Amino acid sequence: MIDRLMTVTQAAEVLGTTERFPRRLIAERRIVFVKVGRHVRIPESALVEFISSNTVQPIVTRSWLGAVA
Repeated sequence: MIDRLMTVTQAAEVLGTTERFPRRLIAERRIVFVKVGRHVRIPESALVEFISSNTVQPIVTRSWLGAVA
């Protein structure tokens, strides 16, 4: 199955950033992209992978005092 190819503008909207950020990711080869003629497109799965690989999970701490009633 072929992924939906997104423009840089669409990718920026998904990431909640300006267009400059996905363009920088492309220039630094930090995200998968496809060249369609002179146009650059980002597969939707590449955005999902980028987001999941850069998601930081919170630290879960346990209170050794126990539950407070």
